[in-house]
Amino acid sequence: MAMDRDHVLRAAAALLARKSTATMDEVARAAGIGRATLHRHFAGRDALVRALEQLGIQEFEAALDRARLEEGGSDDGLRRLIAETEPSAHLLAFLYTENQLFEGDEVNEGWARLDARVCDLFRRGQEQGEFRIDLTPAWLTEALYALIGSCAWAVMDGRVAQKDFQYMTAELLLGGAQRRVEK
Repeated sequence: MAMDRDHVLRAAAALLARKSTATMDEVARAAGIGRATLHRHFAGRDALVRALEQLGIQEFEAALDRARLEEGGSDDGLRRLIAETEPSAHLLAFLYTENQLFEGDEVNEGWARLDARVCDLFRRGQEQGEFRIDLTPAWLTEALYALIGSCAWAVMDGRVAQKDFQYMTAELLLGGAQRRVEK
């Protein structure tokens, strides 16, 4: 029987998002395949995490495209991005905590490409007077990633209702990022 790579990666992402220390045996069980089959396709945990990284980059890039960040106000673009990111938030939450992906010389250039697109959204919002200028676009980008990850974990843990993911993430970030005009 042929292994459905996408199914295996999504099963691994769902498991690892809930239990980041899961073994390859546990990943194989979650995917409904044997350990040997999993090891034939992913030589070890590092290879699996790198494949998940590629999936995460693809998912986030697709979310950025669907969010149409250049249309309308930056705050609306940000809300659309959060909504488009929600289906893969658990995967992004897992990847965000995988330090091995962001250390050393082998950092995937896809992350920089994605960061640049999100930073551009925040920069545009600052230039249009929508966002505070005392917070750098790079910091606002990191805050967005952290909030997406934190809210995804809270939803998985049952501390936040799934229906509140978009609202809670957007409101907390925008409440701190929006420029306040003194009257």
